[in-house]
This record gives sequence, C-alpha cells and structure tokens, in this order.
Amino acid sequence: MRLHTGTGAATTKSWRRYVGSAVLSAIGVMYIACGLLPLTAQAQELNAGMQPAELRDVGIDQRLNEQIPLDLTFRDETGKSVQLRQYFNDKPVVLILAYYECPMLCTMVLNGALRAFRALSFDVGDEFQVITVSFDPRETPELAAKKKKSYMEAYERAGAADGWHFLTGDEPAIKALTQAVGFRYKYDPETEQFAHASGIMILTPQGRLSRYFYGIDYGPRDVRLGLVEASEGKIGSPVDAVLLYCFHYDPKTGKYGAVIMNIVRVAGVSTLVILGTFMIVMFRRERRMKVR
Repeated sequence: MRLHTGTGAATTKSWRRYVGSAVLSAIGVMYIACGLLPLTAQAQELNAGMQPAELRDVGIDQRLNEQIPLDLTFRDETGKSVQLRQYFNDKPVVLILAYYECPMLCTMVLNGALRAFRALSFDVGDEFQVITVSFDPRETPELAAKKKKSYMEAYERAGAADGWHFLTGDEPAIKALTQAVGFRYKYDPETEQFAHASGIMILTPQGRLSRYFYGIDYGPRDVRLGLVEASEGKIGSPVDAVLLYCFHYDPKTGKYGAVIMNIVRVAGVSTLVILGTFMIVMFRRERRMKVR
C-alpha cells in the first residue's frame, strides 16, 4: 500500500489508513488460522456472533454445479478486452479471486495456489487453466502484468504464461462473477481495502463450479483430485481413478476425505490379486521342478 508524504491532517489520514489496513488484514489472517473465517453458509451462521463487524458480510457460499456467466468481459494483463468463455474449452479451470494491491491475504492465497501447482505433475496450460481475477475495479492491466510476471518466474514451467491469466474488470462484471461463485467481500472506505474470505475454485471445461478449497494452503492431492473430477477423467492416471474411489469430496470442509468402506474394498481386491499372483507363480515353479 502506498503512503503519501505530507504534513498535518493528510499525514494523519495516511497513517490511519495504513494502520487500519494492517489491522483488517491481521484480523482476516487470525480468523483463518483459528478456523473462524466462514467456510460454508452453515459455518457463517454459526460464527456470525464471533466475528468482528468488518467480517460479518464476508464469506464464500458454495454454488456447486452452477454455471458461471461466460459472456462477462474483462481485460487481460495486456489491456486486451476478453470474455471468460475464451478460457473455457477442453480443460478444467482454477479460479482465484484476488486483488493485486491487497496488503496481505490475496498474496497468501496466490502463494498457496502456487505451492499446490508446483507440487502437481500437471502443468498449467497443458492439463488445466488458471484465471486470477481482481475484484477491485480500480486496478489496471499494468498491475496485473506485474503480478503475472512475478508468478511466472516463481512457477518456472514452460508454457505457463499461456495458461495462467491475470484479469481486471469493471464493477458490473466483477459483481456478476463474484455473485455467481458465492464470493462475498466488503469494501472498507476508512482503510481503502477489502475484507474478504480466502479460497480457490475449480470449474469444469464448460464453466460449471465443481470444487471449492478454502484457506491459504491447498493440499496438492485435493487439487489434483479436484482437477481430475472436473475434467471428467480426461486428465490423470489409473491411480487417480482409484484415489477418487477411495476419497470423497466433502463440501462442508472443502477437502477430500477417506471413504473407509471403499478403501477396505480396494484393499480386499488388492489382497486377492496379490495372493492369486503368488499362487500362480508357485504352481508354475512346482510344475517346472516336477518336469526336471
């Protein structure tokens, strides 16, 4: 955040904004760390009395399987006017809502996504697309370009620049997108910053909301399984198919949890296969010994 030099009331106002911004961000991070920032509509209702006023209208409401409006127009990092539909073709899409001059939380969300992407064998641009959209209508393509440059350098994989897009837009388009995905945020005029929840979303190639992952740290296994499910099995390996059988997405937690009975079934089948293979090998060895 920029501080303006000056004297008297102007300087005091700048410092108030700076301190207020830091406090607002710290409150958001504290609530994430304590598990109090809303994860679902039910959690938001339960925690409403525990949250400070700045966070009571903030949260993420899941819109699973709902279609986002692909005709919305934004600007890419070069300033070119683009519609969301051009990023949706045959690949799943990770959507990240983060404004580029956020003093703390948005960077933590982007860094968490970056860590997950770097841990995946899937490549941005090849197996999936990533769209980062600023929800601050004051931000410019120049800011988006700077942010993209820093994350492309950190990701360090060829071709990622064609698959990870950093967009800015006007307020009507931003409102339409955030409402469609259930992302609720609040502008604080005193600090000139936004209070917002943290998380990323995975969408199908057709633009339907498939999975939500909350917080600032996204397990690579969860993200991988979410991408495989959103792609309807078009990416991934046979091992991913087995994992999807053994792990089920829980909308309440935004994570994949073990399905014990399915794991027992897979373990049982695996045991039978191993025993069967062992018996076949032993029978063949015994026959060879008799022939000799």
